[in-house]
Amino acid sequence: RLEMRRFGVKVCVIEPGYFNTMITNVESLEKNFYSCWEKLPEEIKTSYGESYLKQFVKMLKLLQKSYNSDLSLVTNCMEHALTSVHPRKRYSAGWDAKLLYLPVSYLPSALSDAL
Repeated sequence: RLEMRRFGVKVCVIEPGYFNTMITNVESLEKNFYSCWEKLPEEIKTSYGESYLKQFVKMLKLLQKSYNSDLSLVTNCMEHALTSVHPRKRYSAGWDAKLLYLPVSYLPSALSDAL
């Protein structure tokens, strides 16, 4: 955003939370993760362990239950950013983005990494 300002380009950042889309579809992600896992060298598989992959997929399945299915929250932010006379610098779409990511973005990196 700041880099483009010197060229007269105004950039608005839209930071959506988790939404239920094809990109976040757990079944598709799980299939892709296991496909990639099979192609990894044994050394890497040993370093991570198959339990890492299984726990990661389990966490995704748990998180998916809280994904928002109302994509209009994101498209409304896009519309406002494109059509407003004075658009905001940042837009947070979804309760999780407002509640979690926005406050975390103000914390020091070490603390936000820990969270």
